[in-house]
Amino acid sequence: MAGNQRTVRQPRRGTRRGSPHVRLRIGFMLIAIVLSVFGARLVQLQGIDPYSYAAAARAANLVDIDLPAERGDILDRNGEPLADSVEGLMIVADPALTRKHAPELAKFLSNRLGIDYANALRQLRGDPDSRYEYVARKIPATVASEAVDEARELGYKGLSTERDPIRAYPGGDVAANLVGFLGTDESLGGLERSFDTYLAGKDGKATYVEGSGNRIPLGESTTVEPVDGKTLTTTLDRDLQSYAQRVIAEAVDRSNGESGVVVVQDTQTGELLALADYPTFDANKPGEAPKADRGSRALSDVYEPGSVQKVLTLAALIDAGKVTSRTRLTVPNTLHRQDRVIHDWFDHPTKRWTLAGVVAQSSNIGTVIAADSFAAGQLRDYLTKFGLGRTTDIGLRGESAGILPSPTQWNAQIEDRIDFGQSLSVNAVQMTTAVNAVANGGVRVSPSIVKGSATTAAGVAVGTDHTTRERVVSAEAAQQMMEMMERVPDPETGTAPRAQVPGYRVAGKTGTAQRANSECGCYDGSFTVSFAGFAPADAPRFTVYALVQNPRNGGGGGSLAGPVFAKVMSFALRRYGVPPTGTQPSRLPVEWGRGRG
Repeated sequence: MAGNQRTVRQPRRGTRRGSPHVRLRIGFMLIAIVLSVFGARLVQLQGIDPYSYAAAARAANLVDIDLPAERGDILDRNGEPLADSVEGLMIVADPALTRKHAPELAKFLSNRLGIDYANALRQLRGDPDSRYEYVARKIPATVASEAVDEARELGYKGLSTERDPIRAYPGGDVAANLVGFLGTDESLGGLERSFDTYLAGKDGKATYVEGSGNRIPLGESTTVEPVDGKTLTTTLDRDLQSYAQRVIAEAVDRSNGESGVVVVQDTQTGELLALADYPTFDANKPGEAPKADRGSRALSDVYEPGSVQKVLTLAALIDAGKVTSRTRLTVPNTLHRQDRVIHDWFDHPTKRWTLAGVVAQSSNIGTVIAADSFAAGQLRDYLTKFGLGRTTDIGLRGESAGILPSPTQWNAQIEDRIDFGQSLSVNAVQMTTAVNAVANGGVRVSPSIVKGSATTAAGVAVGTDHTTRERVVSAEAAQQMMEMMERVPDPETGTAPRAQVPGYRVAGKTGTAQRANSECGCYDGSFTVSFAGFAPADAPRFTVYALVQNPRNGGGGGSLAGPVFAKVMSFALRRYGVPPTGTQPSRLPVEWGRGRG
């Protein structure tokens, strides 16, 4: 039995395994605890404050990108571009990748693109949490792409490009004084500034998630598409504008003048076909021109108009029933009036001129004698209707209203001088539109530079859709004034034979005015010379006004401004296929008592 006796071993204390059921219960309890923690966290994230935690998770990797709207084109009346947008790119940096080599990369970009080194360095370093910074804006597409590729070849990471249209001015200086120009992010003059809201459109925005410097394809993303700006169509004729600019530039340079202006207006519609200023500038390189040359003198500069004003004075006098084109006047060499002596531009014995002769010879004295028959305040009322003393409101900023003395300032001495174009001031568009009223049968038609309708940045709708018409003088008064003005370019009777346009009847008036100097409060000995007229005289199609400021080499309204008028008018008539009327010009008598016609 001893051989069959079995030994029973006692288990070691502390190593006994528990019941399987106990182990399962413990496991389930641990799982339940973990799930409770996850559940509580889920409730916190999704139930209590889901947005702040979601935003915090995204913020570190979200990138916002502006999507530039394409600016609307500025076109001439025939659809030719005066300003448009071409392909450009912005260069963008991810500072997390460019910060390490920012000085070297900034130097490279500065040399390659001609941008400011300090600004590039600042953008490449960026804010501590920034992943998106503009380094350069509005760079030609090929230049920007090549620069980024070269940077990558040099081992610099973190640069990319985004679409960024560039403003371009195909004509360079053509209509630059009117069109204006853009800075990097703002409009800085002319139509670009006046119609900025209309042209600019509205930028869009894209937001996406980025990881390791790359966009995550399936990550969160939102896009608000840009709304492109509207096209602004002007009344300008690009070719006529370009020609007018060349002609006035030649006249100013030849006469050693300070500046010059030519305005071309459609007689019937009031549309401005050309508004040429000189000196001007290249809108693609505005920084190369003085600030004074980057605006439109035709609107901003005011001056005393001189004898062109006689057109308004005498048309009003005829309309008031005080005179006719054949009224006889005895005109002495000098006229003593109140505080001063009035002279003509040349010495002469006492002359027997008709009113037509007074116009043909541009007599200040004859004009004042005739205008004595105005009733008190009557001339001022007429000049107000002609549009003097108020802006033309064509939509461009910076227009000057000129100066028409108020009723309380108005007296006999001032009226005498205003009769022949001193002691008041105008801008060139005002004066063109006033003379155009005579061309248009006595009806003033408001000038326009915008075709259709467009809203300025100030919220004012302007354009040909808003044209107004107001009768200023009768058709008969306008007809008589036209016939008198025909005697001005007549080589037998007038002061401006060089203003003739071969084959056409031309009506016009010279102007030579002393210039007021604001520093001394006096006339400084310099002059404004001008010529305003229309053709064909008996069926007017265009009104043209040309002026030169301070021609130091000499020259008057007839000899200097007259040829400018003739060249520009001739070009306009040919360009628009306006045929001569084939009728004979006016032969109104200019003297009386000597049997002369």
